[in-house]
Amino acid sequence: MGHMIEIETPDGAFGTYRAEPMHEDRRPAVIVLQEIFGVNAVMRGVCDDLAAKGFLAVCPDLFWRLEPGVDLTDRSEAEWQNAFDLMNRFDPDTGVIDIQRTIDHVRGDTRCNGHVGAVGYCLGGLLAFLTACRTDAEASVGYYGVNIASFAGEAKTIRGQLMLHIAGKDQYVDAAAQAKVHSALDPLPNVTLHDYPERDHAFARIGGEHYDEADASTANARTLHFLSANLQA
Repeated sequence: MGHMIEIETPDGAFGTYRAEPMHEDRRPAVIVLQEIFGVNAVMRGVCDDLAAKGFLAVCPDLFWRLEPGVDLTDRSEAEWQNAFDLMNRFDPDTGVIDIQRTIDHVRGDTRCNGHVGAVGYCLGGLLAFLTACRTDAEASVGYYGVNIASFAGEAKTIRGQLMLHIAGKDQYVDAAAQAKVHSALDPLPNVTLHDYPERDHAFARIGGEHYDEADASTANARTLHFLSANLQA
């Protein structure tokens, strides 16, 4: 359904997967924020699904400064090692700058009605939180974001709406970190947290080791309703 485009910036150009909505009118846009595996088939599939539901969906290559065109799977140890190496070298601060540039670009897209949100997974879940804190996106959704607790102090800067899906048994986010996130975010009226007590990390990744169809469907339905409600024309 989609294809790769390039977004030009003062630092250079980076690839972005773009999937057009099936509706012919101008529609809200959603920036899809990648897992540690790059703009792979899973992320492109998320874009295609959002496009089928009426959004303009784009997934920027946020690893482009390290290694352009990363497209990994979770099927081999070598790919996992490559993915973790990229994540460890990735600078979230620079990533958010690229996300804002993506938001600016997509607002000028002829298929966008000017309203832009974001949805991210794993590393992208952290970036969805930072997108809510540091950019002018109107609504952001993070799935099992890693290391959000380290940035929880920024929660007071959230201008739009934020929803987080938290895996209660996340092997990468322990109970103490989850409690810190809840403590910082629960009091905020523009933030919604959903807990999935029995789920591990990446429970919404179809085909993944910890995929759970029931809770993934629940989370995805909540996300769709949230984005639709907050990105109205």
